[in-house]
Amino acid sequence: MPQEPATGLLPTPLRAVPTLGGGEGYVLDGDSQLDARPGTERVARWLRATVGAATGLRLDPHTDDWNRIVLELDPGVGERLGPEGYSVCVDGETVVIKGGGEPGLFWGAQTLRQLLGPDAFRRAPIDPDRREWSLPALYVEDAPRFAWRGLMLDVARHFLPKDGVLAYVDLLAAHKLNVLHLHLTDDQGWRLEIRRYPELTATGAWRTRTKLGHRASPLWDERPHGGYYTQDDIREIVAYAAERHITVVPEIDIPGHSQAAIAAYPELGNTDVIDTASLGVWTTWGINPNVLSPTDTTLRFFENVLEEVLDLFPGTFVHLGGDECPKDQWKASPAAQERIRELGLAGEDELQSWFLRHFGHWLAARGRRLIGWDEILEGGAPDAPLPDGAAVSSWRGYAGGITAARAGHDVVMCPEQQVYFDHRQDPGADEPVPIGYVRTLEDVYRFEPVPPQLTADEAAHVLGAQANVWTEVMEDRRRVDYQTFPRLAAFAEAVWSALPPPPERDFAEFEGRMEAHYARLDALGVSYRPPSGPHPWQRRPGLLGRPIEGSPPIV
Repeated sequence: MPQEPATGLLPTPLRAVPTLGGGEGYVLDGDSQLDARPGTERVARWLRATVGAATGLRLDPHTDDWNRIVLELDPGVGERLGPEGYSVCVDGETVVIKGGGEPGLFWGAQTLRQLLGPDAFRRAPIDPDRREWSLPALYVEDAPRFAWRGLMLDVARHFLPKDGVLAYVDLLAAHKLNVLHLHLTDDQGWRLEIRRYPELTATGAWRTRTKLGHRASPLWDERPHGGYYTQDDIREIVAYAAERHITVVPEIDIPGHSQAAIAAYPELGNTDVIDTASLGVWTTWGINPNVLSPTDTTLRFFENVLEEVLDLFPGTFVHLGGDECPKDQWKASPAAQERIRELGLAGEDELQSWFLRHFGHWLAARGRRLIGWDEILEGGAPDAPLPDGAAVSSWRGYAGGITAARAGHDVVMCPEQQVYFDHRQDPGADEPVPIGYVRTLEDVYRFEPVPPQLTADEAAHVLGAQANVWTEVMEDRRRVDYQTFPRLAAFAEAVWSALPPPPERDFAEFEGRMEAHYARLDALGVSYRPPSGPHPWQRRPGLLGRPIEGSPPIV
């Protein structure tokens, strides 16, 4: 059942009804206390640090049985709704938040924050004389549809400093999203400190200049660009995300999109084809011909890199890219051709499959799982295209995900035609650097992660979905905000809530709830695209884009 319109909850919960006998609801005030029961300490700490800071209320540990917020882990909620399920019950004397597990309790606390109103999303009180915050008498019961609800941030093309990443962790949490996929390496920059190989950041984290706009643009920003995260930065990001029940998935892109690594260590490239020592970090966009050599030296190098990656990122999945790898250098390379003959492979496509399968097995031996873009399905054996346990990010459409699910592999749906947020939001001339198809807020709201071609058993392999934010034309956080919001709110509902089929979704009702949500985004300082179009300072006149006309295909 959808919630009462006055609550404006987003994503919409499974059930929201008035509390019987709840009266006018609960008033949070200076006497309100926090009853944090065993296992809820982290959520209590988060509530005091956010809601406590925004309201100016202390939320002291409870000593009375009334005027309190109760936090409790409830096995019964877990049995009904799973570990991410929760309930919130507001009556005249208490607020009781129960979680099936600690993640569910945290999502329930996020719902409480929404019920308090947009000022609860600020970092300090804007009215120091305000001592009361009203909550409606309401019972909410909720759980997510999908286990993987993610956002991919490309920090390789344009570096996003650590504070920006931490801000996005909070934004994901506010939308009940639970995966942050960091695209850490590409031709245009290497963003992760690897202590064994210091040149990856000393050289690979910096480019001399940057193409402005689409790669066909004649314009350049002549300032050097770059930056990287130290290992302690990553530990901080991962710990900060874990407190908010968000998993950080690292991406080290191989064997293509690797010019920054080759610029740092030329022996990684195809030295028998080109002068790799002459390569620098790439300054423009597109598909780069300079790919890794399929040698034992390269394999050992990236095994050593991944040893450090595994130490920093404790989650199950490691993303190894595997996309957009041109084979021209391998075709011309005597060393690559010798490797093909030595392994008895049919050609360069099988060579790439062998390369990625090597690392899939390497990760599996260490208790981790490979995930890669849908090209990792190509070139492998027909009966076993991927190592056991490998998963696919289906980006070129739904087809790769359908193939993977039918082969028994898990899938994260992220089709570019539907949920690439670098694509423009409107056909208007004022859209900054217009890329790709028009994908409006309504289009994203009607996104469906599970293709109808899949059987129920096959559909069970769809872990969920993520929206992808590629930053070739997003030079700073304000530009990332503009492309990501408000569409991330629609995406969050599409992957959390049990919605009707896309044509039957009530977008007008969602727009009504967005009115409350824009106020939350304002309080959070998000530079979102206004419904009426970009502000003057959000436009980028004169920068060439690459708009694609018409409706995107469903492929």
